[in-house]
Amino acid sequence: MSRRFPRGLVIGKFDPFHRGHGHLVAAAESRCERVTAIVCTTTGDSVPAPVRAEWLSALHPALEVLVADQDALGLDDDDSEGWARATVDLLGSPPDVVFTSEAYGDAYAGFLGCLHVLVDRERRTVPVSGSAIRADPLGHLEFLEPAVRAYYVRRVCLIGAESSGKTTLASALAEAFGTVWAPELGHLYQALGRDDPHGPWESREFVYIARLHAWLEDFQAALANRVLFCDTDLHTTALWHEAFLDAPVPAEVTELAQSRSYDLYLLCELDIPFRQDGYNLREVGRRGWMQARYRRQLESSPTPWVSVSGPLAHRVATASRAITEQLGVELLSG
Repeated sequence: MSRRFPRGLVIGKFDPFHRGHGHLVAAAESRCERVTAIVCTTTGDSVPAPVRAEWLSALHPALEVLVADQDALGLDDDDSEGWARATVDLLGSPPDVVFTSEAYGDAYAGFLGCLHVLVDRERRTVPVSGSAIRADPLGHLEFLEPAVRAYYVRRVCLIGAESSGKTTLASALAEAFGTVWAPELGHLYQALGRDDPHGPWESREFVYIARLHAWLEDFQAALANRVLFCDTDLHTTALWHEAFLDAPVPAEVTELAQSRSYDLYLLCELDIPFRQDGYNLREVGRRGWMQARYRRQLESSPTPWVSVSGPLAHRVATASRAITEQLGVELLSG
């Protein structure tokens, strides 16, 4: 049986955290009573350090995760002695063993005065590197855990007034690109979650919808293949609050809406007939008001957007061309 150590260490930028890193952490956890991970950060990292630290904590809950600011420490990547001193300062004492997949491991462990275990140096078990993923994230999604995939997946949001074809287009685009789409949570809630679907609304319901919509979108992003199609955004939730209630939009709804971001918006135009599904606004004339609000939102946003109109096939073609040209995501071949 392999020797078990009281305390082990893994260290790296984890930019991004991929399944090769997961293999390294698992090797350390299998041989140590306690494992600490040091996330190194410097100017120019592609993913913020708190995000990387959160990935490690979520995927390996038993880890103690620390962040080391390389710029503040004044250390170069190849300064093994300096990194050993910084490590002892962070931990309070040297670890018993350090696990790495890098050539610097022996020197680093030597300065720490501990053992070194080299794990999959040739990348045979998980044939990928952080630099390869950074160069082409969408081409390496298979090596990323769901939470990390969700960070890189491109998000396309479809907006437009009621009965403008958003749901039909989102479904068609997801099929064309071989991926998934996130439905409008508010519509599902109205149809399935309310005791009285046609009864008066309360502000608290919109907070609930906003939370669930954000969660569902992120959940679907973790399952998506390169691109996720989102049926509306949380600005829509705020707009519905305005339509239904003569009251200020809850601060949490506004804050959640402002925290979400997309790579491309598709504005679905109103050149298709209005269809009453039992839950839409009774006043068809309100569609124009809502559509004008959406257009103003897009015109004031730095996010690129494209207007889609006409029959479904034309809408799919227009949207697909924009997605390929602006986001670099190609349709499925064949």
